[in-house]
Amino acid sequence: MLKSIHHAAIICSDYERSKRFYVSLLGLEVIAENYRADRDSFKLDLRLPDSGQIELFSFPNPPDRPSFPEAVGLRHLAFNVESVELVRDYLMSEGLAVEPIRIDEYTQRKFAFFSDPDGLPLELYEQVVSE
Repeated sequence: MLKSIHHAAIICSDYERSKRFYVSLLGLEVIAENYRADRDSFKLDLRLPDSGQIELFSFPNPPDRPSFPEAVGLRHLAFNVESVELVRDYLMSEGLAVEPIRIDEYTQRKFAFFSDPDGLPLELYEQVVSE
């Protein structure tokens, strides 16, 4: 049956700004970039190092996504990292606000939250070395 998550799709309000964020800042690899004239929309396929993907879409005048208070639906995207401290320090050096590092009460793993340019909550989650 289900083996893994293939991709997560994100709709952004400013395509170029979000493309810079996910490609230049977070380092995701561009697989394909397409403009769909019939929708006046870009679709950017991005690859993570583990072959997971993010599809970044632009649409004219998308509605805001309620994040705070949290709404029903996708809560956040979490990324495995070797060191939450190193990635947090890098993101902060690039001018991003990153929440303080916390410890997951169940797994005892470090994690911290930050947001993409449209306020989508993103999480850094320290991976288990043996994974």
